[in-house]
Amino acid sequence: MGTPTFGPAERAAACSALAGRELDLLVVGAGIVGAGTALDAVTRGLDVGLVDVRDFGAGTSSRSSKLIHGGLRYLEMLDFRLVREALLERSLLLTEIAPHLVRPVPFLYPLTKHWERPYVGAGIALYDTLAAVAPGETGVPRHRHLTRRQALRAAPSLRSDALVGAIQYWDAQVDDARYVVNLVRTAAAYGAHCASRVRVVGFLREGERVVGARVRDTESGLEWKVRAKQVVNATGVWTDETQAMVGERGQFHVRASKGVHLVVPRDRIHSSTGIIARTANSVLFIIPWKRHWIIGTTDTDWALDKAHPAASRGDIDYLLAEANKWLTTPLQRADVQGVYAGLRPLLSGESENTSALSREHVVAHPVPGLVVVAGGKYTTYRVMARDAVDAAVHALDERVPPSCTERIPLLGAAGYQAAWNSRERIATAAGLHVARVEHLLRRYGSDVLSVLALADADPSLAEPIGGADEHLRAEVVHAVRYEGARHLDDVLTRRTRISVETFDRGLSAAEECAALMAPDLGWTPEQTAVEVAYYAARVAAERESQDQPDDHTADAARMGAPDIVPVR
Repeated sequence: MGTPTFGPAERAAACSALAGRELDLLVVGAGIVGAGTALDAVTRGLDVGLVDVRDFGAGTSSRSSKLIHGGLRYLEMLDFRLVREALLERSLLLTEIAPHLVRPVPFLYPLTKHWERPYVGAGIALYDTLAAVAPGETGVPRHRHLTRRQALRAAPSLRSDALVGAIQYWDAQVDDARYVVNLVRTAAAYGAHCASRVRVVGFLREGERVVGARVRDTESGLEWKVRAKQVVNATGVWTDETQAMVGERGQFHVRASKGVHLVVPRDRIHSSTGIIARTANSVLFIIPWKRHWIIGTTDTDWALDKAHPAASRGDIDYLLAEANKWLTTPLQRADVQGVYAGLRPLLSGESENTSALSREHVVAHPVPGLVVVAGGKYTTYRVMARDAVDAAVHALDERVPPSCTERIPLLGAAGYQAAWNSRERIATAAGLHVARVEHLLRRYGSDVLSVLALADADPSLAEPIGGADEHLRAEVVHAVRYEGARHLDDVLTRRTRISVETFDRGLSAAEECAALMAPDLGWTPEQTAVEVAYYAARVAAERESQDQPDDHTADAARMGAPDIVPVR
């Protein structure tokens, strides 16, 4: 398929297409489920539109634990179907759909009592068995039992008095934001009309039937009507608010649960494996993440601003305290490079405790012409998307083929293994260290050649970004031309992770990145300065919120930085 451009011209063309025809399907919400729905529908031959009020994946889908997993704790709930379904999806993502973005990751489960070994071991053995009975390769090794000495050899930072042994098992991890963007780009490459920064301000009705939506370009202020035979509401934690615009009472409600994560440098914890342990209310993950560790997560009810959930001082102290129960050298606040918080869309009604709410998904047809999909988990997005499209096409007159996304690799997946095997030759040709090319391959897959082509055309783009030397300047330009980035925040927070992987939260890289983005986006010097100023205000507001004692004060501090102003 090559590497199709997906920049300002493509966005303009998508907006024009949305205004100029009746679609088969309009998807509202471009998180992981909405993006997956667009790809599922367009690869069935439907004419599809996808819109989101913010950047692709800007909500929950870029703020997860970055794990692709079956969910060990759901085995305790005896939800074997959900676990097996998720493990099958894990295998597909690892081996077929996105091997460049999803990769195996080991976890150590410390045992604190000898009697835990048979109980925990049986659960993890069942976990591996459920994965193995799925068709095809599982993509990960099987678990193994470790003595205390073996566990400490694998994870020297573990306190020797905190465990009597351990079990190591494997799951997978993903760069969640980059995955969503690749999913949207792949849908666009197959013909979907995808536009970010387009807000749905109302639904079109003919009698009882929903026949489209009224939308507004948040950057230009223009409004128009998008007509569609079916509309899918895939807005996650915003499901109830979106449903309210239809004027119909929802058949279910979505409850938001906040999950906070810390990012610390890799040298603060000496271990060759991730660590997972129980807490009183949730699960503690210490996850290897490139040159860093991700520590999470909290699981608390959240009823405040959904666009910018804030992490409080209490959240950060809680995670540090839970991690320090296992570590020989305690982590301090000064060790924390970055903090991010996301909201899980849980189906309400089953429990007052968010950690016990269902991770199942629901698809409903509340009124003719409108399908709602909600709940679920990142790992099973493809199943949710398939079910949503199945419900939508059931109401169409024409015969529509079944889902085929289990056989559709994302952009960058085809040829990835060959590119990886050729990484030394690619590095030599590009004049880069092979470690740099490996880093790029894990972010772009076989699309790495489009990044390197930018650097070949302009050698200055082959230089690292000042203040964020893990990334090349070419990656910023690539984000605008090929990945739909519209604002500085899109690049620093989602196309890269500079916002949480540097101690200054990306401030020293902001001006350079904005200057690189400006030519392709047509920014004036004034607009470029506005982008940098907005980003600095966002960082300041987040830092202030993270010094507040509770959710309400943290939310008030975070809301001190308004969203980006329209492009002038």
